[in-house]
Amino acid sequence: MDRNLYARTLAPLLFVSALLAGVSFWPMSHVITHGSGFVIWKTAGVAMLALWALLVARNGDGRLLALALAFSALGDAVLEMSQTWGGAAFLVGHMLAFTLYRRHRRDSGQWVALVIGLVIPLIAWLLTHDVGVLVYACGLGAMTGSAWASRLPRNQVALGALMFAVSDLMIFSRFYVLHDSMIPSLLIWPLYFAGQALIAWGAGRALAKEA
Repeated sequence: MDRNLYARTLAPLLFVSALLAGVSFWPMSHVITHGSGFVIWKTAGVAMLALWALLVARNGDGRLLALALAFSALGDAVLEMSQTWGGAAFLVGHMLAFTLYRRHRRDSGQWVALVIGLVIPLIAWLLTHDVGVLVYACGLGAMTGSAWASRLPRNQVALGALMFAVSDLMIFSRFYVLHDSMIPSLLIWPLYFAGQALIAWGAGRALAKEA
């Protein structure tokens, strides 16, 4: 079986499996809260999105998308052991995604991208007053703003990046503002995983078509 036929056969199954893993993790995360099974289930959704992106990739940009998603999956796993190293893995993923989006930037929307890139770390700082969070949020803001300013489909990639950013800001809100609220617990994972799925789907298909 040649590679193209293999990819066309396996890719849809892999993407659906990723969605099932990501969606099913949310209710189960309120039942299973630790252990190796928890980590594997948590990581599986985005890890399979990364494999899907690699499978449909037709050039280096498609593989760069897969690598960015892979670092997010790594961050999902490492966060259960170290907040610092997990955040670092996500930050690398953001920088890879930023590089990809800037390579496909459009002529318009750069001012909006700049505003997004500045507002996200500002909100993170106001929520936490933590320098480490601020450094991470600068990368998050750069990724989100560059997604908006890229030629990749805004209704998928930019929307997904914004959902990812809101999910992280909700995590930061637990420091003070929403410390005793159930809202972050209810929304963080759905926003994060739906955002990643939109990014993968929108960017993966658009890059494959361009190639």
